[in-house]
Amino acid sequence: MASGWMASRGNRRRRNMDRGFLISDHADWQGLIDTVDASGAEEVLTTHGYSHVFARYLREEMGVRSRELQTEYGEEEDEGDKTTSSKK
Repeated sequence: MASGWMASRGNRRRRNMDRGFLISDHADWQGLIDTVDASGAEEVLTTHGYSHVFARYLREEMGVRSRELQTEYGEEEDEGDKTTSSKK
């Protein structure tokens, strides 16, 4: 799991992750592209913001398997996108 949440003690264990890498959840477009490219990731799951747009860009322009992942962090709405996340 690569996330800013990995800075919080115990998050990796609570989320049952093998490894946790601290990386900001907030980056600009080029920063995200550079990170995906440098990581050599074979698959990317996108969340928050314009995640559907970014996933599509990764698939179509970079040839990286990607898809939007709905999270349990509450409702989020992108401009023109009415998809919401489920709440628990």
